Amino acid sequence: MKKYSYIIIDDDAESILKTRTIAEGFSELTFVASATNYQQGLNLVLEHRPCVVFLEIDPNEISSNLSLAFINELYRFLSFLPKIIITTTKKELAFEAIQYGVFDYVLKPVQSIDLMKAILKLEKTIFETESVEIHKEIPCTLPFVQTQKNVETPLIICIKSYGDYRYINSTDICYFQADNNSTDIYLNSGDMITAFKTLKHFESILSHPFIRIHNSYIINKNYISRIHNGSSVCYIKNSPKKIPFSKTYKSNVDLIITAFTEGNYLEV
Repeated sequence: MKKYSYIIIDDDAESILKTRTIAEGFSELTFVASATNYQQGLNLVLEHRPCVVFLEIDPNEISSNLSLAFINELYRFLSFLPKIIITTTKKELAFEAIQYGVFDYVLKPVQSIDLMKAILKLEKTIFETESVEIHKEIPCTLPFVQTQKNVETPLIICIKSYGDYRYINSTDICYFQADNNSTDIYLNSGDMITAFKTLKHFESILSHPFIRIHNSYIINKNYISRIHNGSSVCYIKNSPKKIPFSKTYKSNVDLIITAFTEGNYLEV
């Protein structure tokens, strides 16, 4: 019998306990750890490389930063992703979750039958993968699914407004700024375009190099010319604009700093 290690990431301690209690009824599942926020969860996944992650994407506490953007962050560090099982109370987030390639979507409170179905799906997936790879050496004993590496092409964002379709190359976007229930998009040309979507919406659909650093800002890492920790601001290339970052998102700023050092980098 195969064993599948799992981590629970949820800002609700009671929900973590309920999910773990149900999971302990299945001998195939082995609990590793739990986390209540984005950064803790990321650290645990990178450290333990579980087979399954139970992830809440609509947290009670906004400061936990839990969302589908967590999956994008895993792609930055891992060649093989764990199976992501979304656990939440809302049905309406399912379509977005499917676009992120999640393994399963389970409504809270998690029921025994839901986990049984997930385990059966997991075993079926592993069996089919092993059947295809039967003549090849399997480099990893953990049942991860290898992500496909697609040729990168610039993302085009279409801003629609009353029959007007405006197409923006994502590489031209410097940053997003929240404006109540809309979002202002600032381009490297100096132009600004308003989209009638919330900043949280853009956070959930965009991946690296777009990183949220403040309740009101998502920044394109490639346009950062300076980060001043003392003043808690980021400077934009060829612009006098200073973008503030908050303590809530300081961990994201630390990731940006780390990402710069991974390239052709010299510090003096």
